[in-house]
Amino acid sequence: MLKVHLGQLQPGEVATIALIEAEEGLRQRLHALGFRVTRPVKMIRRAWCNGPLHVRIGSTEVMLRTRDAQEIHIKDICTGVS
Repeated sequence: MLKVHLGQLQPGEVATIALIEAEEGLRQRLHALGFRVTRPVKMIRRAWCNGPLHVRIGSTEVMLRTRDAQEIHIKDICTGVS
């Protein structure tokens, strides 16, 4: 089965976090920001040239490096949900 990661979402899409496969330090930082399995995350915008991603998790907006977003696996992608 192919793993879909947060970096593949397009602006306006919402998905559920399925797994965080980051190294321990990054996993702890993400957890402190609210990134947890089963939480919905929304892609707000993507910077050009593989730049940072602007996402919303709960009421928190976060800028993530693309390589860090690749460690966050997602499922249940949908479009047009606030």
